[in-house]
Amino acid sequence: MKKALIIIAALLLAGGLSVLGGSMIWMLGGAHALDVDGTADRIDRPAMSVDAGRGWGHYGGDAGGHRFSALSQITPDNVESLDIAWTYSTGDLQNRSRAMRRSATEGTPILVEDLLIFCTPFNEVIALDPGSGEQRWRFDSGADPEQRPANNFVCRGVAYWRDPAAQGVCASRIYMGTNDARLVAIDARTGRPCTGFGDNGEVVIDPGIALWWPGEFQITSPPVVVGDRVIVGSSISDNARVAAPAGSVRAFDVRTGEAAWHFDPIPREANDPDWQAESVPVEGHANVWAPMSVDHARGLVFLPTTSPSPDFYGGLRPGDNRYANSVVALHGETGEVAWGFQTVHHDVWDYDVPAQPGLYTVWRDGEAHDVVAQVTKTGMVFVLDRETGKPFLPVEERVVPQGAAEGESLSPTQPFPVLTPPIVPSTVSPDDAFGVTWFDKRACRRLIAAARAEGLYTPPSEQGTILLPFTGGGANWGGAAYDPTRNLLVVNMSNIAHHIQLFPSDHLAQMREVYHDQEVAPQEGAPYGMKREILMSPLGLPCTPPPWGVIAGINLDSGAIVWRKTLDTTEDLSDGPGVKLGTPTLGGPVATAGGLVFIGAAMDHYLRAFDIANGTELWRGRLPAPGMATPMTYEWEGRQYVVIYAGGYARLDTTLSDKVIAFALQ
Repeated sequence: MKKALIIIAALLLAGGLSVLGGSMIWMLGGAHALDVDGTADRIDRPAMSVDAGRGWGHYGGDAGGHRFSALSQITPDNVESLDIAWTYSTGDLQNRSRAMRRSATEGTPILVEDLLIFCTPFNEVIALDPGSGEQRWRFDSGADPEQRPANNFVCRGVAYWRDPAAQGVCASRIYMGTNDARLVAIDARTGRPCTGFGDNGEVVIDPGIALWWPGEFQITSPPVVVGDRVIVGSSISDNARVAAPAGSVRAFDVRTGEAAWHFDPIPREANDPDWQAESVPVEGHANVWAPMSVDHARGLVFLPTTSPSPDFYGGLRPGDNRYANSVVALHGETGEVAWGFQTVHHDVWDYDVPAQPGLYTVWRDGEAHDVVAQVTKTGMVFVLDRETGKPFLPVEERVVPQGAAEGESLSPTQPFPVLTPPIVPSTVSPDDAFGVTWFDKRACRRLIAAARAEGLYTPPSEQGTILLPFTGGGANWGGAAYDPTRNLLVVNMSNIAHHIQLFPSDHLAQMREVYHDQEVAPQEGAPYGMKREILMSPLGLPCTPPPWGVIAGINLDSGAIVWRKTLDTTEDLSDGPGVKLGTPTLGGPVATAGGLVFIGAAMDHYLRAFDIANGTELWRGRLPAPGMATPMTYEWEGRQYVVIYAGGYARLDTTLSDKVIAFALQ
């Protein structure tokens, strides 16, 4: 992607297109006009009822993932005065330079115990002074930086818990899952292991079956605490095999680390009505790799589950595959299911539920409605009643494309929100093909015409199938922020396509030889392997029209898209001028009572601030690398800070960094 955007910038710099200010790009490519101009007004509601304090005690701000702060020192009127207050370097760029090339810096700090605490991609936990950024303590979990992680070295965050019945050492704790599948507990004040938890402060997670390699099974998102339970999910390598590790969610005693319960989304008995397997299912996954949410009042934990293994063939798991690709509410104490809502039936597209379920309160006609809002890889937003899991905003089943590979059994319909259209396009035709020259536009037209491209849920095929959005979304782990004063959900999404092709499993060696520079996966145990690549022209440009990344505000009462804007430019991807094309985004937004949305997520080196009312970009703060992590905000000694871990993203070939940056008004 980086090389692709360099080409555009180079063309502009050469002058061939610059006389039109870049408009020739739109003429040749036929860009989608995705911008929506509107205003999200404040609503008539009682005083703030969301747990939106002056700190940031959880990965998502609060346990329900609002990513909303009551702070209002920084406003649209003064945001231009933001500047860097302090910078902290973890040292990873120097000390782990080789491992950094297999890492993703996605961590969001929390503010607890008067300390700013975060984890590095290599599972070190670091505590900083909130006002100066000076290091107070550092804990190294001992995770091996030389292992081969299935999904990069990643640590998105940590969880905090204070024991109301204890004093002294480990009365307050930090919990973290590791890339080598351990759950560790350390003292929040000192960073020392809580020796009474598990074996000297850690519990080793048993994946249930022998792993093909140690990094096949990871923990990448923060644990959550519900009552006396600390709960973790897992991140598991996709498309390696049918009989992959199960995606069980596991709970442990919060004090001792003793196993309490586990929830396997896949039923382990024959002839389950939603799986329809004649024998006991051997499939794995349906795991929870994205962050979870907690409703403490109800004692519920909310899981975003993924597809079963493998992603692109489901003939061995007929039926809707209940609890996979779902929002599942569990009773935190027992692990029993309260309800589940499936966003994709019988997934064969890798359309995981990829982000933290948002536990929000929507105000309608003066009444409060507790909901769960779930953003998805498909670009759709589902809004559910929190008590029952039934749609709060209407959902209907619609007929989707059929004609699957031999042995497959697709669902004839899929759920679609009625009031909110997909935030990004879900169809592409040869006439939509993008190009900066007639040559590459023609090549893209031919690629699209040769593949199956019948819209969302076109099944994978030996012919080749276009998946739009690509398997990275739509939305991804960055999730959304919610402004309860406006009923406004803010989410960023990517807008590019994948080309997926199935091939007979006995052709694996040949496919790997021919397509050695592309992703070729075995899906062992299935009759088909899979080849996946971004839908690109010969010049290395996306064949789908820009913008390739957007940010949008959605009203959760009406379902309307209030505003939508292009996110990102080509700046920092070449020496030429930046072009506002948008790029794939990773990381999410944060909203404040001051009327702002802060977000990095893009491939250029900026933290941005938008007017939350209308999506107007108001400010950019310079970063040493792309900030592809979610920022956070807090108040310390009367001053509001906005902090982002700006490390770049190795797989996108961006600049890499190891710096945490804090901004404040000067």
